[in-house]
Amino acid sequence: MEHDGALNRMLSDTMSRVRQELVHRQPALICQETGTVLQVGGGIARVQGLASISSEELVAFPGGVLGVAINLEPDEVGVILLGENEQQGAGVRVTATGRETDTPVGDGLLGRIVDATGKVLDGGKPLEVHERRPIERTAPEIIERAPVTVPLETGLKPIDALIPIGRGQRELILGDRQTGKTSIAIDTIINQRDKGVICVYCAVGQRGTSVAKVIETLRQHDALDHTIVVVASDEDPAGLRYITPYAATTMAEYFMEQGRDVLIVYDDLTRHARAYRELSLLLRRPPGREAYPGDIFYIHSRLLERSTHMRTEYGGGSLTALPIIETQAQDISAYIPTNLISITDGQIYLSPTLFQKGLLPAINIGKSVSRVGGKTQHPALRTVASDLRLAYSQFEELETFARFSTRLDPETRDTIERGRRVREILKQSEHRPLRTSEQVGILTAVNAGLFDSLPLEELADAEELIRRGLLERLPELCAHIDSGKPLDKEQSQRILDDISTSLTALTS
Repeated sequence: MEHDGALNRMLSDTMSRVRQELVHRQPALICQETGTVLQVGGGIARVQGLASISSEELVAFPGGVLGVAINLEPDEVGVILLGENEQQGAGVRVTATGRETDTPVGDGLLGRIVDATGKVLDGGKPLEVHERRPIERTAPEIIERAPVTVPLETGLKPIDALIPIGRGQRELILGDRQTGKTSIAIDTIINQRDKGVICVYCAVGQRGTSVAKVIETLRQHDALDHTIVVVASDEDPAGLRYITPYAATTMAEYFMEQGRDVLIVYDDLTRHARAYRELSLLLRRPPGREAYPGDIFYIHSRLLERSTHMRTEYGGGSLTALPIIETQAQDISAYIPTNLISITDGQIYLSPTLFQKGLLPAINIGKSVSRVGGKTQHPALRTVASDLRLAYSQFEELETFARFSTRLDPETRDTIERGRRVREILKQSEHRPLRTSEQVGILTAVNAGLFDSLPLEELADAEELIRRGLLERLPELCAHIDSGKPLDKEQSQRILDDISTSLTALTS
């Protein structure tokens, strides 16, 4: 009986608390705008009834699938779908969320593989992020931008010496398929391990096996911890492929606004443009050149304009962009390549001819240019590389003409022999970036003619000896060069003497 009495008192107390809560509770009216799907197909939904919806607003479909309102017409709304579900179909009720298309940002994304919506793709624990930001953001104003003054070291001799890139620059990488475009971008990410640069690798429309290979390469070289991988594979809906570069840029901007340096790789914008063309044609927008819509230039310009170097009073961070474009049959005058060339601050062109000859990285120096990075190059590297580009271009021209004649004067023959050694020494193995000091030593040896007497097949061994010798015997001087300080005559002579010692050991 005592037990029943205690139970009754507990129930009475509980009911009393519930009554008090009901008295003080004020019902809230939640207003949601709903619409009806008229048609679904090809990753596009036509919806009727969302009269107050905004552009880029998220639309909720049954089953948890989201869409983005992109086409606002008087009678209906064109929505691009970010997923697929069996519940989608004509007559289904959808809801306007009142939320702009956004993505998670924060340090919790580092080392993770996600999609544009923040969905985890690496099978790990849920993301530890506390903030979401719109994927579409206005680019910084001109008054907020600072000149590009600090180099972004790729660790690749042809780029750092002849086509240098600065932090805050936009440098296009273009070439035919299977010419090593992604390898250059991955080597650049690997080279940022100890330089305090956050990296974002954005894969758009790539095969799953290709993305998995990139991720494994980054993991093997301890580069995944400072990298965010944002993926929209070729099997994902066109809508998800379209928004992915913007979401990746928002993730990168978070770190830039904290005053940090960020590198973002878009691999590749050709597939991004094709995804947008697919959506535009399904939305019945008027096609233009190559069936692309009239605003195809704008979708890339508003994306790449967000990459910049900020002034100190605005944080001083930087966002460097390396967009990748695939050409067809070496045609760099096609529609999308010319658009990107005009938007970016230079381009690195990879030649399939050089690739087939084994001259890797297969960079065509004559067609490549950096419109900003030369001002950021390390002084020591600028000194040894200043005449290298011109000399190499002259060599290529002389080599072409030399094929038509066997009688060459000694000066021309010497120029061609020197040029062949320059071309050989610019070759570099994949995923083996070099420090600036190592590049300075190798290029100093080339300029001084120390390789002229060596057969071409021995240059790789000579380069390895020079690199090892500099790091072992002149560590303070190497640190001096890597810190961005110029070399005086005495220091340059010490490097030459050390190189001569290494080459003597090779020939003896």
